[in-house]
Amino acid sequence: PSPGSVKDKPNFKVEEDVAALRKAIEGIGTTEQTLIDILTQRSSAQRQQIATAYEKTTKRTLISDLKGDTHGDFEEVLVALVTPPAAFDCHEVLKAIEGAGTNERTLTEIFASRSNQQIKAMSEVFLKESGKPLIDLLKSEVSGDYGKALLILAEGKRDESTNVDVAKAKADAKALYEAGEKKWGTDEAKFIDILCHRSFPHLRQVIVEYKNISKKSLQEAIEGEMSGNLEKLLVAIVKCAINVPVYFAERLFKSMKGVGTTESILTRILVSRCEVDLLDIRAEYKKLYGVSLYSQLESEVSGDYGKTLKQLCGQDG
Repeated sequence: PSPGSVKDKPNFKVEEDVAALRKAIEGIGTTEQTLIDILTQRSSAQRQQIATAYEKTTKRTLISDLKGDTHGDFEEVLVALVTPPAAFDCHEVLKAIEGAGTNERTLTEIFASRSNQQIKAMSEVFLKESGKPLIDLLKSEVSGDYGKALLILAEGKRDESTNVDVAKAKADAKALYEAGEKKWGTDEAKFIDILCHRSFPHLRQVIVEYKNISKKSLQEAIEGEMSGNLEKLLVAIVKCAINVPVYFAERLFKSMKGVGTTESILTRILVSRCEVDLLDIRAEYKKLYGVSLYSQLESEVSGDYGKTLKQLCGQDG
């Protein structure tokens, strides 16, 4: 069973969905509930079939019709759902770069959590849409040690073997200890090299070995030795190596607590994880915060946007 909350709809009939969407969009006043039901209860692959058939039938794109008929966060989440996952990641990276000042938090979240395959797919979309390599654009936008680390991740070349050589993990832990805590000043390059190239299973072992050498955890050491965006990126990698769903549960919690809710983060995480590991994220959320993600969404987001997120999330039990 997939740990996603959204799955293929059985007995999927693309023509019926297109007809229902057309009626909802072309009729007098948009029937939002129809849009929500169809777009949150079909898998991404099915939504792509719907978008293709919709365009064939109407000679208009579903995305442009949704943009014309809805607005705000509701529009953003529906457009995100109709966008293929690699293109959605690519557009989120572009949004993070194109705004006033680069949004490093978004770049960190995407590049720390995506697999090589996802990063390559996103880069292919960028190349197709702009004719330029994504790496070139990033190079002009990020700098310093943070930039170095991000560019390594953006190559999508992390080791993906699942074999863990304990001796190598011990050697990496020692190298990190000597590059940070033990040293006057920090050798950031060593941290970047190990955390951006090694496999997640290997890093999990490095984290264990590090605790054996130091009084601190590797995350605490990074937080003590680094600052700013580099610190946030390396901590995100450590968290993702340990448990990706916990990382996203924490991101969701932070986007809802405090003053106001950061809708763009909620949209991105719920859309991009709903077929990957949202059930696991839900479980970790409940463990961490003692409340279900669904009920948290219920108290934080409202209207058609809130309905859409809750349907993507689904209820426990």
